[in-house]
Amino acid sequence: MNRFESFRWARGACLALGTSLVLLVGAAPQVAAIGIEDIVDGGNDYAWDRIEIAGTQCSDGSQYKFWVYDSPSSTNLLIMYEGGGACWDYETCSGQAGVLGAANPNGLPDSYIDDFKAQYVSPLVNGADPGIPFRPINPIVTNGWDVVYMPYCTGDTHVGNNVVTYHDPSGQNPPIVFRHVGYNNTLEALDYLAGRFPNINKLLVTGFSAGGVATAATYYEARRTLNPNKGYMLNDSGPIFIAPSAGYNSHPLHSLIATQWDLQSLYSELPATFDPSDFGSINAMVAVEYPNDQLAYTGYSSDYNFSRFSYERFYPGIDQAGILAKWREDQADLIDELGNYANFSWHVPWHRPINDSHCSSIITFIGSHACKKIRKKKWWEFWEWPWSQSWKCTKGWTPFEDFLDKWVDDDDISRIVEKQNGYNNEDPGMQIVGPLINDALSGN
Repeated sequence: MNRFESFRWARGACLALGTSLVLLVGAAPQVAAIGIEDIVDGGNDYAWDRIEIAGTQCSDGSQYKFWVYDSPSSTNLLIMYEGGGACWDYETCSGQAGVLGAANPNGLPDSYIDDFKAQYVSPLVNGADPGIPFRPINPIVTNGWDVVYMPYCTGDTHVGNNVVTYHDPSGQNPPIVFRHVGYNNTLEALDYLAGRFPNINKLLVTGFSAGGVATAATYYEARRTLNPNKGYMLNDSGPIFIAPSAGYNSHPLHSLIATQWDLQSLYSELPATFDPSDFGSINAMVAVEYPNDQLAYTGYSSDYNFSRFSYERFYPGIDQAGILAKWREDQADLIDELGNYANFSWHVPWHRPINDSHCSSIITFIGSHACKKIRKKKWWEFWEWPWSQSWKCTKGWTPFEDFLDKWVDDDDISRIVEKQNGYNNEDPGMQIVGPLINDALSGN
């Protein structure tokens, strides 16, 4: 959606979304609570197969489960690693740390795939950017693919191999036995998939947030186990930043999780192009080992979700501005490193007022565009529609779905880091859909 289409959509949406209209015109009829299914049309209704492999577990010891959809017409396979935080001590693993904790600590119900998160999680899974009133469903490059959905319930970004007993520092609560066994779950799932999909044309491994970490960390294993004709890796907002020594911002986090999750189990399986003293070297390793594959990173420069995991608990007293400053510094270093490899792309928008600017590929691609050259309008340009928009993209407007289409279909290398701007905050369509999606994500 370009800047003009977004306004036309917003104008129509004001008339179509009852609750939004109530807010806009000041009327006060009774309206039902809005869920994500009332905002978007595009949640998947696949005939999923639930897969349970003996010996795979969630953090509480219950059976791990993942889901597979066989398309009747495709030999291309999408693997989606679910996100949902992480944990490494009593506060984060017990839930006391609130949002800075891990998803699904009580395991996965059999109906998990039909719940909100899995059904509406991503246009990549669903094969289409969802429809919204006056904005139709838009099929994307993964439409019709086979799909594997890997839920997350081990608090270790799918790569841990350790059982830890965490004790309450206050002594008021009993200890927690937490199974960080995501790596075994991942390996077992990949072995299963190799048998089920013996002839894969294109393999796209992706994930968001913690699942983005898993994407980069396990791509080597996925690629050599499944052996597709062509491989693609898309890390959405789970960057493994460069941190070879204590002077780097992410070094405290990497050092802690290496111990708590026993990452040596993962490291020992990687080739010599990986440096065990620097978790962030895994990006270069993948690029070197698979030079003909297409690799990509996407994430917002204003991400105030993953950035909190990276720094908040390791730099006491740090505020939001300090967190984002470290994030932007680390992200710039990462992109400089990725630029050394001809098969790496990146798509880095500045800000989206959905989910604290975290994740480009969740729910909808609205606001996940990036612009190569963006600036404030000149005084003589303020007549341009929409009048509420004071920012203008002058070159390289790239919706995320366009990035994906060219990247997967044409092996196009795209590299955009958007400069600081307030475009999405002023976009009238975003002003309507953003709060509604945020409410749905928060369960309000």
